[in-house]
Amino acid sequence: MGRDEDGTLARLRMHRGDILEPALAHYSGRLVKLTGDGVLAEFASAVEAVGAAIAIQQATLEANRDRPTDHAIVFRIGVHLGDLIVDGDDLYGDGVNIAARLEGEAPAGGIVVSGDVHNTVAGRLKATFRSLGDLALKNIARPVSAFRVEWDADDWHNPRAAAPVPGVREAPSLAVLPFVNMSGDADQEYFADGITEDIIAALSRFHELTVISRGSSFAFKGKGLDLRRIAEQLGVRYVLGGSMRKAGNRIRVSAELTDAASGVQVWSDRYDRDMADVFDLQDDISRTVAAVVDPAVRGAEIERARRKPPASLSAYDLYLRALPHLWAGTRDDIPKAIDLLRRSISLDPTRAPVHAALALSLVFAAPAGAGMEIAVEAVSMARRAVELDGADAFAQSAYGYALIGVLRDADQAHLHAREAVRLNPSSAFAWGTLGIIDSMTGSFEAAIAELTRALGLSPFDTLLYMWLQGLAASCFALGRFEEGANWARKSVQHNPRHGTSHRLLAANLASAGRLDEAREVTRRRDAVQKTTIGEMRALRLFTSDEVLERYLSAQQSVGVPE
Repeated sequence: MGRDEDGTLARLRMHRGDILEPALAHYSGRLVKLTGDGVLAEFASAVEAVGAAIAIQQATLEANRDRPTDHAIVFRIGVHLGDLIVDGDDLYGDGVNIAARLEGEAPAGGIVVSGDVHNTVAGRLKATFRSLGDLALKNIARPVSAFRVEWDADDWHNPRAAAPVPGVREAPSLAVLPFVNMSGDADQEYFADGITEDIIAALSRFHELTVISRGSSFAFKGKGLDLRRIAEQLGVRYVLGGSMRKAGNRIRVSAELTDAASGVQVWSDRYDRDMADVFDLQDDISRTVAAVVDPAVRGAEIERARRKPPASLSAYDLYLRALPHLWAGTRDDIPKAIDLLRRSISLDPTRAPVHAALALSLVFAAPAGAGMEIAVEAVSMARRAVELDGADAFAQSAYGYALIGVLRDADQAHLHAREAVRLNPSSAFAWGTLGIIDSMTGSFEAAIAELTRALGLSPFDTLLYMWLQGLAASCFALGRFEEGANWARKSVQHNPRHGTSHRLLAANLASAGRLDEAREVTRRRDAVQKTTIGEMRALRLFTSDEVLERYLSAQQSVGVPE
């Protein structure tokens, strides 16, 4: 640092972006906080923690291979297994202190683990452990059994054993800066901080986003630094900031999402609310902001992937390129989505969202004549997504959709869709999937409430047409044909290429006695792509035979052939 401060900081950030963050992603770790040139991270498994530690040290060794010794950056790592005190996103307690003291006992480029860790991981990793005996550690009351970890570089040289996973480093990272209190009332500072903390927590439920912890974000409170510099120091691509202003019994919260590298504003909005229960208000605003920020980031990432030359596409890029085809949901688009997602999985088979997206693509393909083999694979892919990350709401939703769309297993489908909503109440996709499942299985009033919730959470979502279809279908089943026609017409406007929206519009219009309009809708749709009663029966928009027959009868009345 004394010789080359800027260069050392740049290399330190490079190590964090190229080595540390991919290792945490691959081994399911969480970056708790940065402490100067140190890092505190937690893992659900001691095996994952030691695996990440070895992968980090091996990757660092390789990164330094061509550097002079006095220019190389090396790290010490300590790993301990024990109870912790959780305070928001931060961790405290004796367990953290022991890990920190063990780090100090490690040689440069080495790893020291406690006896508890050794007893858990011995024989489960390609590594050996050299006993250091019982160490007397500073400020730790009792001696701690410790072991030095040793490994063969050949066992940890390949990308699967070491940390970097294709595409992981490119996944979107985001920091939420403390919202600014502009009320002129210092007592409102707690409310602005509470909004920020709740948004961080809500965004952290979207597993495709890497969200910087509260401790790191709040370190920049009141510093007045420009967004690009903050993003560089935190190692993130996107920055979400905002302000809060209170006047009387009304409060206005403004928020904006910025691509820090380019300075381009990706999204912005403001929310006016009445001050009632403070905690309910914080919860309402944080969930609303999180629900909109997630698709906004995804849209920006998709555009980034589109601009890349085909030869340089990673697994993550292929996944992003597949999403617009998946969400379009047409017979022409779905095969393209399937091809891109299969290629993504061939490069990196560890990402739950990719398996979930492929499962949905296969479900959409099956009614179009893809065959039972494809349908069975859809369920298998959805199950694999949940196995890879059971806490991912998108994976749970996809599994629920596959179970109802392929196996017609209403009970299990509903169970997984409910779990998705529990895992991420801010996810419009989770609420929308639950609503569609309820619409298909006969809980029409519940479906309308759930789908309306999805629309409210993400009013400009790419999948808006699907939630609108669910509303149109539920209204049709309940005999509310004029209301159903209005929802279906909005769905057609949102995605005019998707045939089901047109069919639902025709069915509602015909059932409302507006046969001429219904026939015109069908005529226009058939000019683009014809559908038969048999194909619609196979699609089985309703599991209730009575409602399905009413729907098919309405289609026959406007000229759809058998």
